[in-house]
Amino acid sequence: MSKTLEDTVNEALDQLRPFLEQDGGDMELVEITEDKVVRVRLLGACRDCSMSAMTMKAGLEEAVKRAAPEVIRVEAVDPSDTFIN
Repeated sequence: MSKTLEDTVNEALDQLRPFLEQDGGDMELVEITEDKVVRVRLLGACRDCSMSAMTMKAGLEEAVKRAAPEVIRVEAVDPSDTFIN
């Protein structure tokens, strides 16, 4: 059974999750768009952290792209946004 892109992205996020949880934060995968943009929602302390932009670029995006090179970028969505998949 081959892994889907969503499985691969979730595995990359799971590897980073403990570092976010140390600081009282977390994240969840919201969607992967048709053009391979990964959208995540930062939760807890990460939502309002002044370092969240750096966390996104240096941590999350790098790890996701390393695991899934076809991903174009990773972006955070507003925690109050709701999506229908």
